[in-house]
Amino acid sequence: MVNEFEYCPRLFYLEWVQARFEDNPDTVEGRFVHRRVDLGGGLIGDSSEDEPVRIARSVALGSERLGLTAKADIVEGTADGSVTPIEVKRGRPPSHGPAWSPELIQLCAIGLLLRDNGYECTEGQIYFAETRHRVTVPFDNELVSRTLGVLEPLRSVAAAPDPPPPLVDSPKCPRCSLVGICLPDETNLHTRRSRRRPRRLTPRDSAARPLYITEQGAKVGMRGGRVTVTHHNKTVTQVRAIDVSQISVYGNVQLSSQLMRAAFSRQIPVCWFSYGGWFQGIAEGLPSKHVELRRRQAAIAAQAGLPVARRLVEGKIRNCRTFLRRNSRTNTGPVLPQLKRLADQAVSATSVESLLGIEGTAARLYFGRFSGMLKNDELGTFDVNGRNRRPPRDAVNCLLSYGYSLLVKDLTATVLGVGFDPYLGLYHRPRFGRPALALDLAEEFRPLVADSVVVNVINNGEIRSSGFIIRAQGVALNQQARRSFLAAYERRMDHQVIHPTYKYRITYRRVLEVQARMLGAYLLGEIPEYVPFMTR
Repeated sequence: MVNEFEYCPRLFYLEWVQARFEDNPDTVEGRFVHRRVDLGGGLIGDSSEDEPVRIARSVALGSERLGLTAKADIVEGTADGSVTPIEVKRGRPPSHGPAWSPELIQLCAIGLLLRDNGYECTEGQIYFAETRHRVTVPFDNELVSRTLGVLEPLRSVAAAPDPPPPLVDSPKCPRCSLVGICLPDETNLHTRRSRRRPRRLTPRDSAARPLYITEQGAKVGMRGGRVTVTHHNKTVTQVRAIDVSQISVYGNVQLSSQLMRAAFSRQIPVCWFSYGGWFQGIAEGLPSKHVELRRRQAAIAAQAGLPVARRLVEGKIRNCRTFLRRNSRTNTGPVLPQLKRLADQAVSATSVESLLGIEGTAARLYFGRFSGMLKNDELGTFDVNGRNRRPPRDAVNCLLSYGYSLLVKDLTATVLGVGFDPYLGLYHRPRFGRPALALDLAEEFRPLVADSVVVNVINNGEIRSSGFIIRAQGVALNQQARRSFLAAYERRMDHQVIHPTYKYRITYRRVLEVQARMLGAYLLGEIPEYVPFMTR
């Protein structure tokens, strides 16, 4: 953590105080080059009583005077009783000196701990895995003074209630493993600490994708690092666990305890749906340690959620208007100007009740024109007369309900990963079993993701009238139509779009996370307002 603080105080705060961590290729490679020293206690040389141990690995150290603990990678002794700490690092040394400043400070701190424990220690070494050689670092007065000078500001930052601001336009940010959590350029843009266009620093989308199991009676387990799906003792599919980002099961599907443990350890959320597609529950490992975010969320939800609710509804109405303008095959008449006025009214709404009325009026206008975006169907299967649900009474509403359920599922997993309580909303009121915060964030994405998928699967003929089951007054998707819709939904999530605020290209899958993290930044007081994702 001394190393991290010297590199970036905000990075130190996120990892040490808020216990937030993400891997990137550099951290994974770092663990790989440490694989031998991390075994701990490995001794080399003659271990008899007459011969002192020359080398020890993974040595735990501590000093009450310094208020520090450490685990030295290697401590190498000499015949005269002095010792040399050796730190193992990935990569190569810089051209300007033996090592970067954070590495020098870290190594010197370990040297000071060895001194406090009675050892003579005048220098240390850093082994760089890429070049396979050591560089020697003398512990001179200047380096010792710099190292001791880091400790007091480090403790002050750790005791602060809020993290330090991000670095401004720093070249350190692109290689930082927490750049997708910190979002430095985006935060600096909102706080006007930088006027430069944000860089595209968010990590690339993982190659892992959701796994959907819709076959009734299927069994899902873990074997040899692979998620296996069997039905009647026959293997249906096998997927490497590293290629799975979520597991979604529909109806009567069994999951083994081995799979659940592996999912928890790999941070893979498991989502349950009813046979008809209703989102019913989610399971993850331990909740996020970011308790301060949940505390702020609870306080604002109880007293000051209206400013966020106004922006969420504004974003939804403006995105509905844009989607209707781009896709309507009929004359929209006065609807577009009416939606624009309602979006403007939402920004200045004085209560949640008035905001609900504005949203309801906009929804009635929007869904009244929804059929104008669909191709004519001679059977009238896709003739829609406004929004209805529980159960949906026509095919279009069946598809809309299913799309919204998938969107809420993804946002529930996203807000859990960020550290929120998904059941405590800022606009939607808490109810038993309802992920209110996920429903809040879903508002601005309903037309852009779910409605877009519905229009496309209908107009492209991916789902036809034969894909529905009609029971009493309800309409449901059959097995094949559900699979077609899931494929179309995942394509939409992988679609890249230019972020209207930050101006870089990003997938909808990543947009959900960015917006959730910026909502968290607003609740924590890091940015002045939450800006919804609104396409032009």
